[in-house]
Amino acid sequence: MVPLDLLSPELARRRALVVGLTGGLVAALLGVLVALLLDATAGLVLFVVLALPPSLLAFAESRKRSWLDGRVLTVRGLGTTSADLAEVTDLGVLVSQAKGLRTVSLLVTAGGKTISVALAIYAEDRLRELEPLALRKLADALNATGQPHALLFAELLVAQLRAEAREAALDERPLFTLAAAAEPGKLAQRIAPEVVSKLVASL
Repeated sequence: MVPLDLLSPELARRRALVVGLTGGLVAALLGVLVALLLDATAGLVLFVVLALPPSLLAFAESRKRSWLDGRVLTVRGLGTTSADLAEVTDLGVLVSQAKGLRTVSLLVTAGGKTISVALAIYAEDRLRELEPLALRKLADALNATGQPHALLFAELLVAQLRAEAREAALDERPLFTLAAAAEPGKLAQRIAPEVVSKLVASL
């Protein structure tokens, strides 16, 4: 089994704790304000409504793990979802943007299930990328399917692996190039397939 976690479990738990505490604090302050202005019941209801989503998000983030076991890709959050790469029907690149960070993820649809695996996070002054072994194993699993679209993404991951190995500049790393291709201001967007194909062809 090969871990595919971009963030260490300890860091993920710390981030989840911050999200949960921040959401709970904001909910508590607004709940108290409403309780003072209206009544205690309204304040309590508002607190529960506002605190529940960030609490669930924090819980899911603290549990989130991704791994590859042979050809089976698994992601655990609130629940656990597994997909056999031998049954892959669609692949894509998703770029999400928040607080100056751009996260590049691989979208995998197989067996009627869609799984997202974070590959890299880029900011102006720092970066975090998936470990070389994880990239290699994921590329090998995609390559083993023999499907043209899977082979394309396997080539993308191998090119990223080589760029990391030689400590290439950011603009020479395929995943950074895809992150930079995302339209600014959009929370999440899927990179057009032709953009990915053109990039791989140029590598």
